[in-house]
Amino acid sequence: MDKLTVALGEYPHGQALLDGRAAVDGYAVEEVRVRPIIGAYRRMIRDLEFDVCELAPVSYLMALQEGIPLTAIPVFLNRRFHHGDVQCATDSGIRTPSDLEGRRIGVRAYTVSTAVWVRGVLQEEYGVDLDKITWVVDDDDHIEGHTPANVERVTDGRSLGALLGAGEVDAAFTGNAGTGRAGAPKAGWTAAAEPPSAGEGGDEADSGPYPLFPDSDVLSADYFLRTGIYPLHSVIAIRSELVDRDPGLPTALYAALADSKRRQVTADPEWTEVPRFARQARRLGSDPIPYGIGANQASLEAIVRYSREQGLLSADFAEDVHRLFAEGDYPDA
Repeated sequence: MDKLTVALGEYPHGQALLDGRAAVDGYAVEEVRVRPIIGAYRRMIRDLEFDVCELAPVSYLMALQEGIPLTAIPVFLNRRFHHGDVQCATDSGIRTPSDLEGRRIGVRAYTVSTAVWVRGVLQEEYGVDLDKITWVVDDDDHIEGHTPANVERVTDGRSLGALLGAGEVDAAFTGNAGTGRAGAPKAGWTAAAEPPSAGEGGDEADSGPYPLFPDSDVLSADYFLRTGIYPLHSVIAIRSELVDRDPGLPTALYAALADSKRRQVTADPEWTEVPRFARQARRLGSDPIPYGIGANQASLEAIVRYSREQGLLSADFAEDVHRLFAEGDYPDA
């Protein structure tokens, strides 16, 4: 039986694959633990270090374009909406999306998937001219060479959270895409605390950064109902050499990950182990992490479109989302 080294994030619905309860036919899975998992993305893209690795979707699309020998299966372990991901500096005066034009916005790296999703929403839903925003970054892109002229790099070692708190950026992304960490992905990088949100210990004017969209839950639900787009945040990539050697591997791996998810849903149908997924399931009225191409077509088409519009993919990048994945049997799961 061949060994299959696998690097995934900490997801209860992926655990049965890693511990062998959900078997990949013909293979023995060996977990490679990388925390944070974002640290594995760069290692996979640049060095093909693992047999199977979770990747950010935009990084995978860019890797395909660059000819990096990776191929994916349509398993998306992480999903989230993004209307709540932008905070504004206390004295920025930003009240509407159009107020972001002419401003400086902090984001970990230009090509992070969160940023691509948010910029796509700002442009398509609110008509924001993305070229009129200066993007301030403090980390490298996994695939370099696609940074536009309106990107600045932090050079003094301060975190985006510090810059936002000081008002030296007008807005910033939250979490791993911005103020919730400092520097490149490594152990302990989330030790940098987020700036306080509005409503924590005072009124909006005095309490620190505040959300661009205070009603983000309502807006994200409306966005999904109108468009069918449910932003995906990870994809499973395999070294292409292994697929060339065994064309049945993508189907076998997909089946094992679907089995792993079924086991978790059976054990915890309300998603109590992942409260965010529980909230999203209630908001969607359906599965918070659907697998398969058909169940995710609108989201896949959107991330390709947004990436093209933002200059990360060429204009002739494949529009048929089936071509993003290895040939295989992928029933919605």
